[in-house]
Amino acid sequence: MEAIVFEEFGGPDVLRLTEAAEPHAGPGQVRVRVKAVGVNPADYKIRYGWMQQVFPTSLPATLGLEFAGIVDEVGEGVNGAAVGDEVLGWTVAGAYAQYALAESFAPKPAGLGWAEAAALPVATETAQRVLDLLKVQAGETLLLHGAAGAVGAAATQLAVAAGVTVIGTASPAGHDYLRELGATPVAYGDGLAERVRAAAPQGVDAVFDAAGKGVLPLSIELRGGTTERIVTIADPEAQAHGVTFSGGGTERPEIALAGHARLAADGRLRIPVVEVFPLAEASKAHALSETGHVWGKLVITP
Repeated sequence: MEAIVFEEFGGPDVLRLTEAAEPHAGPGQVRVRVKAVGVNPADYKIRYGWMQQVFPTSLPATLGLEFAGIVDEVGEGVNGAAVGDEVLGWTVAGAYAQYALAESFAPKPAGLGWAEAAALPVATETAQRVLDLLKVQAGETLLLHGAAGAVGAAATQLAVAAGVTVIGTASPAGHDYLRELGATPVAYGDGLAERVRAAAPQGVDAVFDAAGKGVLPLSIELRGGTTERIVTIADPEAQAHGVTFSGGGTERPEIALAGHARLAADGRLRIPVVEVFPLAEASKAHALSETGHVWGKLVITP
């Protein structure tokens, strides 16, 4: 099968399209014919070797945390899945390939496109996990750093739907987009604390950092000097500030994913697909992802 493989850590140019051995479904797994795979910031961080403590990577390796595809092999002990089923979920090996293995997945609604389906698993699981950790409730105010990215957009929509007021940081170019999602946008950079206070004079009840741009000290200040109800998914200095870092670990994430997929198919949850790249252009997708200015999701189609 065709797959994107890298044999050394480095920039986008280490990604190579090559022939690789097809995987086969083991116990508890399905094999899927990949139709689309989401590109995440974690992908290029893994490629550089920056995530070895979180995602130990043995070389050569194939990237890709999430997929949408068609089941074509069902391993022993798998219930509720059959060859031909259209699914989306997370891989146990990289999905930048024609075939991938999965243990955690959900049905893809018929009205949801392949690229749109592949954009959901990581963003919605991360958003829901952190919102649950923060215990945000109707009537509260959430400060969301990096609100225009895929995770931020998912969190904004889920929080707004729950009756939460969202103050979202983004560059000015993303402000109209955030307003469409129901958030109050503020520009990041110098003077951010004053802009947040102006937008939320009642204060902020919780902070979700999806950007990792050194905003934890400011977030603690805006929370009145406490680290309670502040969670980051992106700042490696979290421990030094006494802030919770959330790197994954939702139990049975496929249950929530099935609901999020239905919301997406109904038009009530959207993670915009910014650009779709063929498998051979994975390096271009990574170069764009690294700019940090993607409002939505990049997708690769094998």
